[in-house]
Amino acid sequence: MDFFSGRISELIEQLAMLPGIGTKTAQRLAFHIVSLPEDKVEKLSRTISETRKHVRYCAECFTLTDSELCPVCRNERRDHGTIMVVETPRDLAAYEKTGKYEGVYHVLHGAISPMLGIGPDDIRLKELMKRLEGDVKEVIVATNSTLEGETTAMYISRLIRPTGIRVTRIANGVPVGGDLENVDEVTLLRALEGRTDL
Repeated sequence: MDFFSGRISELIEQLAMLPGIGTKTAQRLAFHIVSLPEDKVEKLSRTISETRKHVRYCAECFTLTDSELCPVCRNERRDHGTIMVVETPRDLAAYEKTGKYEGVYHVLHGAISPMLGIGPDDIRLKELMKRLEGDVKEVIVATNSTLEGETTAMYISRLIRPTGIRVTRIANGVPVGGDLENVDEVTLLRALEGRTDL
């Protein structure tokens, strides 16, 4: 039975499609949006639309940005000779929250998963190898501690080792089966500081 009008039900349905949003949270958000002044709803709607229209991948590291290069890649004070490889832009954001990492990143946009049909050509590995033609001293592999993340880390290590560039893996401390975006900053920092050669 439908308790709400068609438009409210549709709004709830659309909000519930967002990750981490269940039906109850979608209802709360929908009621909140409906109770907002019209100008605030217009601004929210415009912001979502404009963000979707203008956000793209950074030409260097492939995180999300609204310019050619993201703020990290544009920053000349960052150590461009150290590249941390992460699976998603959310993982990059998690490390940036620590405020301690001074290198740059490379976002793979996934991990190797034969079970899901995701191979090395389906993530940004070619682009990583292209970046290594520059003056890179170390690649820190910070993929998630999942089967897919570990598989990807070992694959990257085998690719890079012949180049003579140091390849390290973040230390344990990040829980097995966990996602980096859900790990606190102290644990992430300890994992970074205790990284090991692959």
